[in-house]
Amino acid sequence: MTVRIVIGSDHAGYVLKGAVIAHLEGGGHGVDDIGTYSTEPVDYPPICAEVARRVVRGQGDLGIVIGGSGQGEQIAANKVRGARAALCHDEYTARFARRHNDATVLSLGARVVATELALDIVDVFLDTGFDGGRHAARLAELTVIEDEEAAAPGPATSQA
Repeated sequence: MTVRIVIGSDHAGYVLKGAVIAHLEGGGHGVDDIGTYSTEPVDYPPICAEVARRVVRGQGDLGIVIGGSGQGEQIAANKVRGARAALCHDEYTARFARRHNDATVLSLGARVVATELALDIVDVFLDTGFDGGRHAARLAELTVIEDEEAAAPGPATSQA
């Protein structure tokens, strides 16, 4: 099955991103690489948010974000309403991110997982479907939380 992937990384994830892209394209998948395009330092939040936005808009089936640890990248992607980004360090977490959470964005830490393991994680993430059932009700609960937060006033700011 061909999957359209939107992928992005910061400078720490750049080299792993190249390996993932080659692996995906070798498997016949479509890849939309939105940056970064070198190891020069860059801030990850706009890149990761854009990956998530494109997936939420239907411009890609799934997304992948890559950084040093993957933590910040996951957080940035999850700030996009409707995105469900999962930080995965092994095949188990990738499998259950998809089966139980219908994760739409995979986050990887280039300084945490070796390339071969990262490619295995990507394969499991792409090949695993959502179980539905009781998990669908939980996703609906997450949407309720997103709706509540969207309607809530923002945090007060202090003037220093």
